[in-house]
Amino acid sequence: MNFGDAASESSIQQVRKVLSERTNVKALIFDDHNDGLRGLKNMIPKGSNVYTGPSETLNQIGFTEHVRESDDYIDLRARVLAEPDYDKRRDIRREVSTADFFVASVHAIVETGEVVIVSGSGSQLAGYAAGARNVIWVAGSNKIVPNMDIAMRRVREHSLPLEDARMKSTGAAGSAIGKILIVERESVEGRIRLVLIRESLGF
Repeated sequence: MNFGDAASESSIQQVRKVLSERTNVKALIFDDHNDGLRGLKNMIPKGSNVYTGPSETLNQIGFTEHVRESDDYIDLRARVLAEPDYDKRRDIRREVSTADFFVASVHAIVETGEVVIVSGSGSQLAGYAAGARNVIWVAGSNKIVPNMDIAMRRVREHSLPLEDARMKSTGAAGSAIGKILIVERESVEGRIRLVLIRESLGF
């Protein structure tokens, strides 16, 4: 299986159906990254405080840059990165886990309804799981896989090596799997939405 390929339309529609019925996540389908970016902007009222997780997908569609450079939102990630003290930065991360909008990507979307998110430190997982008022996942259809076994293969054999190489290219030590969040169901109606784009995006 080539984990970088965009999924078929039947897989996309299967994910839309099963996420709604089983996981209580609304999937909104967009044809390309430009449409996805417009749709994402329309979901977030101006003036909201927004935390963007580190995400190649958000970089590729232009949302990271939009949050950083526009005055539309309060950029909570910039607040985290501006704090040089490690302990104080951890305290800020705990605060921003309750953001109005937590926007990031995922590593695998399973046709049976599970969504898999992997983190080195786990710092953003609390916001996904329960802290943030609204969570918006943005993903290319290449993240869709048929079952959980293949989802974990995707994480270990595809996402991790690419993220490790990206980190090392910036001068960092590299990347590792620290913690894994598997979302099986969201209890709060409307809290989590998925912007699913019919393209190959991110890792």
